[in-house]
Amino acid sequence: MSSASVSTPSQDGAKRIVFDDPHGAAANMQEAEVTRVRSLRGAWRWLLVLATAATILLCINQQFSLRFFVGYTQLNTEYFYLLIALMLPFTFLIFPGTPRAPLDRIPWYDLLCFVVTFAAALLLMSNVRKAAEAGWEFGGAPNSVIAAGLVMWVMLMEALRRTGGWSLLLSVLPFTVYPLFAESSWLGPFRGTQSTLEQATAYHVLSGESLLGIPIQAFADTVIGFLVFGTALMMTGAGKFFINLAFALCGTFRGGAAKVCIFASGLLGMMSGSIISNVLTAGTMTIPVMKKSGFRASYAGAIEACASTGAVLAPPVMGATAFVIAQFLNVSYADVAIAAIIPAALYYIGLFMQVDSYAARHGLKGIPRAELPRVMDTIKDGWYYVFVIALLIVMLLYFKRESHAPFYATALLLVLNQLFSKDTRWTVATIGKFLEVNGRTFVELVGILAGCGLLIGAFSMTGVVSSLANDLLHIAGDNPFLLLGMCALTSLILGLGLTTTACYIFLAILVAPALEKLGLNKMAVHMFIFYWGMLSSITPPVAIASFAAAGIAGSPAMKTGWESMWVGSIIYFIPFFFVLNPALVLQGPSPYLAGLGLMALAAFGTLFICGGIQGYQPFVGDLRGAGALEWPIRVLLVIGGFVVATPGGGIMPLSQMQVTLLGLAILIPTILLALLLVRRQTVVPDGLRVP
Repeated sequence: MSSASVSTPSQDGAKRIVFDDPHGAAANMQEAEVTRVRSLRGAWRWLLVLATAATILLCINQQFSLRFFVGYTQLNTEYFYLLIALMLPFTFLIFPGTPRAPLDRIPWYDLLCFVVTFAAALLLMSNVRKAAEAGWEFGGAPNSVIAAGLVMWVMLMEALRRTGGWSLLLSVLPFTVYPLFAESSWLGPFRGTQSTLEQATAYHVLSGESLLGIPIQAFADTVIGFLVFGTALMMTGAGKFFINLAFALCGTFRGGAAKVCIFASGLLGMMSGSIISNVLTAGTMTIPVMKKSGFRASYAGAIEACASTGAVLAPPVMGATAFVIAQFLNVSYADVAIAAIIPAALYYIGLFMQVDSYAARHGLKGIPRAELPRVMDTIKDGWYYVFVIALLIVMLLYFKRESHAPFYATALLLVLNQLFSKDTRWTVATIGKFLEVNGRTFVELVGILAGCGLLIGAFSMTGVVSSLANDLLHIAGDNPFLLLGMCALTSLILGLGLTTTACYIFLAILVAPALEKLGLNKMAVHMFIFYWGMLSSITPPVAIASFAAAGIAGSPAMKTGWESMWVGSIIYFIPFFFVLNPALVLQGPSPYLAGLGLMALAAFGTLFICGGIQGYQPFVGDLRGAGALEWPIRVLLVIGGFVVATPGGGIMPLSQMQVTLLGLAILIPTILLALLLVRRQTVVPDGLRVP
C-alpha cells in the first residue's frame, strides 16, 4: 500500500502490511519555515556535530548542577551566551541567504557571518558577568561591548530572516528598533519611554528581558532535553512502532486508513512536538493508504495536515511554544502539559468524528484485518517504548522534574534499545547522525527564539504593554467576546506569516494582558492564543502543514489547504470552549471532575457539528435523504451542537443547564425530522436516491 511498507504472508495466506521505520538512519526532526537548507559536509558537518555535543553537555551540566566537575559555577546568562555562540553561527551555513545561493558549497559571505557572530557572542559572554555586577544593561557599558551588541543585533535579524523568512523579519524588526523612537506622537497608543541607540543595544544584549529572555531561557532549560528525547525516540524505531500500532488498532474501522492517520499522527506528535516532521513521517505511510482506500488525494493530504498539526498541542512532548508558555506564566512545563490534555483530546476527537462522518457518507470501508499488523506482534516488538514514556510522564507529573525527565528517559531508551533491538541498535555512525539532526534543529530554534526575544525586550524597555491593554479594553468596550474574537482573528492573521512560537510571543505581550484584566484565567488565555496560532499551519495562504502533505499526496497545494480548513473546521470552535470555562484546561475549583464533565458535553456537541459539516449524522444516516431540507438540517445540527458544546456560566449570561437545554431544544426536533425524512428514502453511496 505504500512504498515504505513491506508485505509478509500471514498464516491464512493473506499478505500482511508491516511498515518500515519512517525515519530510518536519516531522521530529520527539523521544522523549518523555509524549504531550502544546506547539508553540511566534511569538516563543517563534524564541527556541527561537536558543537551539538557541547550544547547537550552544557545543558546537562547546568540542569544537574554538575559545576563541570571542578566546582566552577556558571551564571545562567553565561550559559545562554555559550549556547548562542555554539548554535547561532551555523544559521548562516545551513540556511542559504538567497534563493540562488549555492547548496553544494558555503559562500565567503556566509563564512564571514559565521565568524562575526561567533566572535560577538564570545565577547558578550565574557563580559556578561561584569554587566550583571555593574548594571551595564541600564548604561555605562564599554564601547567594545556596545559594538559587539550592535553586531549581534544585526546578525540576529539576519538569522531570523533565514530561518523564519521575510514575513517573520518584517514583523519583528520594526518592534526591535521601536524603543529608538518610542516617544513619537504618531505612535498613538504605542507611545512609550524612548531610548538611545546605546541604551537599547545594551538592554537588548545584556538584560534578562530581551535576547537572554523568556524564549532563550525556555530553550536552554527544557527544550534541548525534549528535542534530544524526541530525536532518540524516532531514531530507535518508535515511528514504525506507533504507525504499525495505529494500523493494528484502527485499520478495520469505517474509513480506517484516515483514522489510522489521525491515531498515528497523534501518537507521533505526542513524542516529537513537530508539525512538519510529523507530516513527512506519518504522511509517507498513511496518505498512499488513504488514496488506495478511496479518499481523494487532496482530502487525504488535508487529513494528514490536520492530524499532524495537533503535534504541538499533544502532551507529554509538546512543541517549543509550550515551553515558552511555561516561562511566560512562571509555572512548570508539567502544568502546561496537564492544561493541554483536554484541548488535545477534543482536537483529535473532532477530527476522528469528521473523518467517520465523511467515510460513512461516501461508503469508504476499512482495511481487511488479514492485511494489517497484529496488535500483539507490534507490542512485542516495541514494548520498551511504553516503559520509557511511562518514566517520562511519572517524572513530569509526579516528581515535577521537567528539566531532568527527558535525559533520564533518553538514557533508559538507549539502554533498552541496545539490549533488546537488533534492527535499530546504534553504532558510532548513528550517534553522529543523531547529533547532526539535533544540531540542525537547535540551530533553527535558536535563530527564531533569540530574534523573537528582542521583541519582548522592546516592549519591556518602553513600558507600553499595560497602557496598550487598557486601550484594547476600551476599543472592545470591556466585552470579552469581542476581545476574544479580535484575538482569534489577529492570531490567525499573524500565524499566516509567523511561526507558531513567534505568533504566540506577539500576542502574549500585546493581547493576553487585556484578556487577563477581564478576569479570564491566565492559563486558558495563553492556551487560547497558542491554539489559534497553531491553526495557521492548516489555514491558507501559508498553510505549511497542508502544503507539505500536498507534496506527498500529489495534490494541488492550495486545494489541499482549503480542504484542510474544511476537515479541521470543528477545531476552530474548540479554543472558545476552554477559554469560557478554565475547567477544560484543568484550572479552577474541582478542575478534574468539572473538566471531564465539560469534555463529555463538548464531545457530544462535536458529534452533531461534524454530522452537519459532513452531511452524515451517526444514528440517523446520510442527510442527502432529507431532500430539499438537507442543508437547513445540517445548519441546525451545527448550531445545536455548538450550543451544547459551549460551557455555561462564567462570562456567559446563561448557566450550564440553560445552555445545554437550549442546545437540546435545537437538536432534538432536528434529529427527529432528519430521521423521518431519511427513513423515507434509501441513499446509495453514489448519491442516487431510490424511493
